[in-house]
Order: sequence, then C-alpha cells, then structure tokens
Amino acid sequence: MARWSIRNIGLRGVSACVPKEIVRTEDIPLFTAQEAEVFNNTVGIRERRLAPDSICASDLCQAAAEKLLEELHWDKSSIDMLVFESVTGDYRTPPTSCLLQDRLGLSEDCFCLDIPMGCCGCMYAMNVAGNMLTTGNIKRALLLIGDTALRMGSMQDKSRVPLFGDCGTAIALEFDPTAEPILIDFHTQGSGYKALMTPHGGFRHPITQESFVQEDFGNGIVRAPKDTMIDGMAVFTFAISKPAKTVENLLNELNIDRQSDIDYYLIHQANRLIVDRLVKKLKLPPEKVPYNLEEFGNTGGASIPSLIVTRLAERVMSERPTRLLCSSFGLGLSWGTMLLTTKNLIVPKLIEI
Repeated sequence: MARWSIRNIGLRGVSACVPKEIVRTEDIPLFTAQEAEVFNNTVGIRERRLAPDSICASDLCQAAAEKLLEELHWDKSSIDMLVFESVTGDYRTPPTSCLLQDRLGLSEDCFCLDIPMGCCGCMYAMNVAGNMLTTGNIKRALLLIGDTALRMGSMQDKSRVPLFGDCGTAIALEFDPTAEPILIDFHTQGSGYKALMTPHGGFRHPITQESFVQEDFGNGIVRAPKDTMIDGMAVFTFAISKPAKTVENLLNELNIDRQSDIDYYLIHQANRLIVDRLVKKLKLPPEKVPYNLEEFGNTGGASIPSLIVTRLAERVMSERPTRLLCSSFGLGLSWGTMLLTTKNLIVPKLIEI
C-alpha cells in the first residue's frame, strides 16, 4: 500500500501568484453566447487567468516564493531543499528547480528536484520533501507548484481551452518534532495514461513536421499531435470513481466523522461537475467544501494550495488548528488523498503579475 504517515513536518506558509489577464468564458471565440452560458452553469468555470508568452510557470512560482519567504522572515541560506512541481518547465533540460535555486538566491548546498506529476503534484511534492525532512537531516524545504497549462494545448480545442488556468504557488515546510503527522495515500492506474497526454514531444514520439499538422475531430476540437489532449469521458469516469473510493476507505479505516472531525475538504478543482459529484457520492457537508474554480479554473497541481490562499487564508492563519482532507487526481492516471492539520500559517494575499 502506497501510504505514508510523515512525522516531524510543520507546514509554515502557503502563497499563490496568478497572471493579471482574466479570460471570461464568453470571451473565448470557440463559444457562442448561449454555449458560454451553458458552460458557466454546468462546468462552473467562468473565468481563468492566462499568462502571456513572456511568463512561465517558474516566474509565477518565483513571485509566490519571494513573497512567502519575505513574510516568513526566512534567511534564504536556511533552505535545504527546493522542489519544483510542474509539467511546464522552462526547458526540457536543465531541471527548472536548478534555475530557480539561482534566481531565488538560495545556497549552493540546496538540494533541487523537479517533479512533473500534474494535478496530483502538490501531494507528490509534500510526500517527497516530507519524507526527506522527517529525519531531521535537513530542516527547511520550499515547494514550488504551478503550471501555465493553457499554453500546452491547442487554442482551438474546445474540450480543453475553457478548463484550465495558469497559477504558481509556494509551500514552506520545516522540521518540527511537535507537528501533527501528515498522512498521504497514493494510487496509480498507468493503463489509463492516454486519457490525459501530449502525444508528440518526448522520445517515444519526437517532434516532426507531422507534429504540427492540425486535425479537426469535430465538436470544436482542432489540435495537432504536439498539443495536450483530454479524453473527457474517460477522465470524468475515472475522477468520480477511483478518488471517491480511496477517500471513502480512508475515512472508514480511520473512523473519521465527516461532519465533526474534518474542518474542510479540499478537492482538486477540475470542474464543478466532478467536484459536485464527489461531494454527493461521499456525503460530504457542502459548507465544508470550498470552490475557487469559478475564478481560476483547473490550475493543476496548484489547485489545493491556491484553494488555501483564496478561500481559507483567515482560518489557517489563526491559532485554531484546522484539519484538512485533500483529494487530487490527474495525469498518469494518478490519484491521492492527504490528511493534515494547519495552524498559524503565513498566507500572503494573492499575487498578480
């Protein structure tokens, strides 16, 4: 069983940065006015942030990190580990974490790592960094999680363009023997990888002239093999089944009361159809399930930390402990559940660049 109970890890702060440009559904040329209204009322994503070509995910994460470190009053030389989780790194090589080590002015002793796990990225980063911190061999870690996902696909792909938004986040972790354990549970179904993929651009299918040839698949879906694609029905079926079963099993195994034992359920903001179905299927108290997808869309791995920044900042900054159950799902296909308790976090206001 891929489950970890990570001890001695204190979550110290969370920050988020988004591009200034807001794209409303009705502004997307792929939609008629009526289609935009239907999309808003069903999928629930009314706005999303779009980064210009001059801004990468690393830039958004760097801005979030700089602000968080400033408010934490952390000396940059004290950071022992830097994780960059993204599927939209600056280059194929070198790892973007190495570039960010330099751009942030961190010590040359800082251990750097890239993790390209998409929508489950926050949990993967927490798990990897947490397990390295737990022994006390290193004391502080900075997790930078974000994507400029809109740029990965065809802007003529109606099945994908309206869903995603660009965002970068930062999470600060510190060795703390008094901290509540963080529980993380992971699962993978690699046989379903084709549901979310970019067919060309890796070494299995390198970029060729064919990679740029667009094909019209009907229903407003026009894309080339270099563009990221989504099998909407396959993803929907996966998202409302596998993650729900895992969360249900965890709640039952730990004898957790859904109403009284958890303060908030943070569900990956894929779209309202999926989140609503999970809430209903798991019989979660709706008042404990925050949403921000109406403003930011699906921000990939940044989804969970951006929810904390935009919807729970006041609560998690207080001295009152806040118990969170998080559920993410996406590329791989992979899915995970995380249980953690926050207290006295530093949460800067949302940054726009």
